Amino acid sequence: MRVRLDYGTEGLDVELPDERLTVIEPMARPAVPDAAATLTTAIRSPIGCAPLRQQVRKGQRVAISVCDITRAQPRREQLKALFDEMPDIPRSDITIFIATGTHRSNTDAELERMLGRDILSTCRVVNHDSRDAATLAFVGHTATGVPVHLNREFLQADIRITTGFVEPHFFAGFSGGPKMVAPGLAGLETVMTLHDATRIGHPNATWGITEGNPVHDDVREIARMVGVHFAVDVTLNREQQITAAFAGDILEQHRAACRSAKDTAMREVAQPFDVVLTTNSGYPLDQNLYQAVKGMSAAAKIVKHGGTIVCASECRDGLPSHGSYGAILASQPTPEALLAMINTPGYSTPDQWQVQVQSQIQLKAQVLVKTSGLSASEISAAHFTPIDDVATTVQQALTRAGSAATLCVLPQGPQTIPYLVGS
Repeated sequence: MRVRLDYGTEGLDVELPDERLTVIEPMARPAVPDAAATLTTAIRSPIGCAPLRQQVRKGQRVAISVCDITRAQPRREQLKALFDEMPDIPRSDITIFIATGTHRSNTDAELERMLGRDILSTCRVVNHDSRDAATLAFVGHTATGVPVHLNREFLQADIRITTGFVEPHFFAGFSGGPKMVAPGLAGLETVMTLHDATRIGHPNATWGITEGNPVHDDVREIARMVGVHFAVDVTLNREQQITAAFAGDILEQHRAACRSAKDTAMREVAQPFDVVLTTNSGYPLDQNLYQAVKGMSAAAKIVKHGGTIVCASECRDGLPSHGSYGAILASQPTPEALLAMINTPGYSTPDQWQVQVQSQIQLKAQVLVKTSGLSASEISAAHFTPIDDVATTVQQALTRAGSAATLCVLPQGPQTIPYLVGS
């Protein structure tokens, strides 16, 4: 069987054996016929709060958060729909905040691709910097003790709006909604606490779980502390087209979006597989190895202990070169040693959460990586096994597993989250 994997912008076709093969993809979701009309309808009929037009008035300063370049958000469509519902607010009174979390700032070229020259020339755009204490304000502590430092300008705005898109998230349950406040606009200390080893290691810190998930529980509380006035989230299909829109109270509209996303993006399977072939959903999600851990995490949900995960991720941005991910990986000789280090009381380094999840996966299964953005030695230094040919590697893994070996393919990676019956 020929299967097309989401890989970079062009995709990757592989020939796989037909026997004992299961291909898992999201339920096919057509794009809405008119994205602008769908967004306008959602904004004018919000869930859990007054329509936006009733909340804003001339003279107010408006802050809107959007995803950074690592997310395939339809920012322009969402922003234009919001602008149209705020006719009395000039663009000069609107600031767009790039919710980078601890990621690097987006370049001018990336911002133009994300927002368009018309928005960049009429609205102020701020790349959030979690490490710049001068741009942060202390809000308080959550009930569990998370110190909440957030972008000062966002907090000072008269109207605070978040925009995002909702899909399963590998330790926060789902993306979008309150994550566009924290970690999106949070200070490094806040993010480090939200992503500490205890929270990330909790069994409920996983795909599709929000309630009782220690990461998402605190994220929701932070959003309540801030007082977001309005939120707009969408769901997307494989072509990154809008399939539904949700708007209103940041938590209530997000719950509705999560229910919709779970129905189409999470699939139950009866038994674990010997070999799982996955991706990281193509560009922009697969632009570096750090992000590719998400695709591996989706595969880990259904691979047998001692099985094999093959991940195809372009990684045009390398490890990446920024952040602490590479340095942490290089600091210990094995995934076991990395996990022990991260779980040592007092250990705290940015990006440790990604290494923690990666190491947990590698204790369960062997992980082999196909990429064109990193050399074989760089992949090996990250504790993975580098490969050139996906089809050959999969066949070899099946042969090692025996004549009854089973194979599962996740062509869209974490766009589809499989889970075992009863889990």
